[in-house]
Amino acid sequence: MRSLLVTGGAGFIGANFVRLWARERPEDRLTVLDALTYAGNRANLANVKAELVVGDIRDEALVDALLASRDIDTIVHFAAESHVDRSISGPDAFIETNILGTHTLLKAARRAWLGAKRRPHRFHHISTDEVYGTLAPDDPPFHETTPYAPNSPYSASKAASDHLVRAYHHTFGLETTTSNCSNNYGPYQFPEKLIPLFLLNALEGRPLPIYGDGMQVRDWLHVEDHCRGIMAVIDRGQPGETYNIGGGAELPNLTVIDTLCRTVDQAFAADTSLAARFPDAPAARGAPTASLKTFVADRPGHDRRYAIDCAKARDALGYAPRFDFATGFAETVAWYLANEPWWRAIRDGSYRDAA
Repeated sequence: MRSLLVTGGAGFIGANFVRLWARERPEDRLTVLDALTYAGNRANLANVKAELVVGDIRDEALVDALLASRDIDTIVHFAAESHVDRSISGPDAFIETNILGTHTLLKAARRAWLGAKRRPHRFHHISTDEVYGTLAPDDPPFHETTPYAPNSPYSASKAASDHLVRAYHHTFGLETTTSNCSNNYGPYQFPEKLIPLFLLNALEGRPLPIYGDGMQVRDWLHVEDHCRGIMAVIDRGQPGETYNIGGGAELPNLTVIDTLCRTVDQAFAADTSLAARFPDAPAARGAPTASLKTFVADRPGHDRRYAIDCAKARDALGYAPRFDFATGFAETVAWYLANEPWWRAIRDGSYRDAA
């Protein structure tokens, strides 16, 4: 039986991981540590067998106490500030959480697991493909030995945390692993990221603001595939190693947006009740959702292309994505349509009342 501490486990990817682990390994103990900042949400963990502790990963005394009192043997570290736009307008929070917070966890893990009584353990750190920078159209995908070249305060802070995790393995012998993922999508994603933001804007008749020409390319990864990849790294990954996890769906943002517009139009045509639920949507009056597309000035330092080479994870861990983009995207849209109270609480701010 494992005892896991999942940091940031009330956020998008963390909550999906907790739900998956609890469903498939109910004998294990799950403790979630989350500060419930704007992107953390108690509702993401509803009806899940996991203990939620509200607190900051920079609180050394709290982390020490949790590792001891819950007999933690595995840390799965999701907690991070992760929105590039926010890192441009306010980078300090990214330095505090992503770098100092990760270092606090590493120090606590070293004290708990590498002291007088050494014990089997794993510190798994979740990172991003953005640490590698940007790719030209004909460049090969990122692999685990691609040099780091972060271009935003967000990706720079994640790169720094990756280096700290590596250093604690090589210097102190902490059994760490790192995974770098591509763009996630799926249930429970906070509606500041492209897919949920544009979907909810479409339902409410708001503009769909497209940066630049919209041809920035991303590798889209369903969150459940990502979480299964993390489980594989925890189970079979070698200490000190890094594994890239991608979805195998390299698409321009504009293609994703156009797919969303068509999917919304088709949903309204198939279900006439949607027009009554979302009367401000163009699709409610038979107009195309694409009429909401609005091109805006590009984001400063916007990376042009990301792509992930998953060969190492495939060959060493048996990882392969289960979702193709069409299926995963359709299921994601269906989830948001079926879970209106969840995202309405975020849109009106009432979800913060439970924080």
